[in-house]
Amino acid sequence: MDVNSHVAISGQLAQAKRLETIANNVANAGTAGFRAEGVSFSTIVSKTAPFDTSFAFEGGSHADTRSGAFTATGNPLDVAVQGSGFLAVLTPEGTAYTRDGRMQMLPTGDIVSLSGHPILDASASPLSANPRGGALDIGRDGVIRQDGRVVGSLGLFEIDLTRGYRRYENAAFLPAGPVEPVQEFSTNGVLQGFVEGSNVNPILEMTRLIEVQRAFEAVSASLEQRDSAIRDTIQALGARGS
Repeated sequence: MDVNSHVAISGQLAQAKRLETIANNVANAGTAGFRAEGVSFSTIVSKTAPFDTSFAFEGGSHADTRSGAFTATGNPLDVAVQGSGFLAVLTPEGTAYTRDGRMQMLPTGDIVSLSGHPILDASASPLSANPRGGALDIGRDGVIRQDGRVVGSLGLFEIDLTRGYRRYENAAFLPAGPVEPVQEFSTNGVLQGFVEGSNVNPILEMTRLIEVQRAFEAVSASLEQRDSAIRDTIQALGARGS
């Protein structure tokens, strides 16, 4: 069995996955609330005679949960989430959780995301207000007041991304693990009039992109040299036998 080729190809597949992930991070460096994606790898050891052989194996993806930078917008319908919580939006694929706190109020009074998905409160009910009732005042605990009267409360939720997830519209997650409402607002909360940016470091990602490309090219060159050596050997043996 051509073990060397299989090992090299497993390494190339791993690098290709890294390349895809890095490219997606770079593409979303300007996406509000985006969480950078990382890829973990592991090694599979095969009992191949006469020596054990190690193959690269994609261990899975994980999200970088560090916060992005906050930018003041002055828009009362923009909120940035402080701490580890996420806002909830109702999408065609179910409830998604996001750090993109840019909202809008429809003429009907419904409070929705920029994509038109309803923003949910802590009980997973869509939020709404009086479209003619004046500006909204949103407290740190998410309570929404209009003309001094409470009209709703933004839901903040803790999600466990280590159990697995799917991405939705780049900045949002559809988690496979449990979801719990945030109960403690000393370290968690929302900041009205601000938007959280992506936590992608473009310079670091471009450096990684160059490293991956060079590693991929090095493996490709090694395979080409090996194939060339095999061809030369076959030709030499053929010449001796003729």
